[in-house]
Amino acid sequence: MFGGLAMSPRAARLWISSPPLVYLLVFFAIPALIMVLASFRYAGELGGLAPLVGSGDPDELAGLTLENYQRFFGDSIYLELFLKSFLYASTTTVLCLVLAYPLALTIARSHAKWRDLLVLLVILPFWSNFLIRVYAWMIILGPQSAFTRVFNGALGLAGIEPVALLFSPVAVVIGLVYVHLPFMVLPLYANLEKHDPSLLDAAQDLGAGAWQRFWRVTFPLSLPGVYAGAALVFIPALGIFAIPDILGGTDGLLVGNVIKQQFLDARDWPFGSVLSIVLTVLAVLFAGMAAWVARGQRL
Repeated sequence: MFGGLAMSPRAARLWISSPPLVYLLVFFAIPALIMVLASFRYAGELGGLAPLVGSGDPDELAGLTLENYQRFFGDSIYLELFLKSFLYASTTTVLCLVLAYPLALTIARSHAKWRDLLVLLVILPFWSNFLIRVYAWMIILGPQSAFTRVFNGALGLAGIEPVALLFSPVAVVIGLVYVHLPFMVLPLYANLEKHDPSLLDAAQDLGAGAWQRFWRVTFPLSLPGVYAGAALVFIPALGIFAIPDILGGTDGLLVGNVIKQQFLDARDWPFGSVLSIVLTVLAVLFAGMAAWVARGQRL
């Protein structure tokens, strides 16, 4: 019933699906289409986009062009930049998985009265501003910080020269892992919490040791959570720009930083659109691959 009137199943589905469809259309499909059209435009003399229709001046750049795509595919530096971003995102995903899995498993197997509190502690960093949390790592990794002194002191005992942690690839990876770790913990916990303990009991009765029970029962059953967490970490880490900007310095330049520079500094919106489209296509391909692999695990 809706407003006192009976609705057919088809109409009910339409009413339910309309809000998310409108949301995706307005905030994803239309902006993506604008970005695609902008990628075929010339950059304006003062930035932005040149007009589609020229004024008749032979020196004026107007209309549509493929120059932006030719620039992207004709210069290997952009391919190297994407590969570097892919390496950082992959490293972040692997480290998040290694750190998040035992934490999620501990929460899932903890007593029910502590479980909600432990999940709350995982999401607690979201209650503070993202930039404040990243800037805090500048203090922690700074050259005069206690952490850096202890770290370099340990290196000195091993006969290794002191290193600068801040404005280095290590700082970028630390920041990326810190920010994205909850996105790996939560889907893993949601999956692990649903496992039937009787399966482990049955494996134990059949003579399986602790590691055998984990690798042959727990881990295979948790793969959908692993794939979901990997997608939630890898995709935002691939295009992030704030953390490399703050913690990485000039050596931490990733594709997200270049896109920001094209739009805000160089004001070359068409080429920035090209980089954004390529990044979006790669993110969609990875999300589709993760969904396909997860679906294959369920079959």
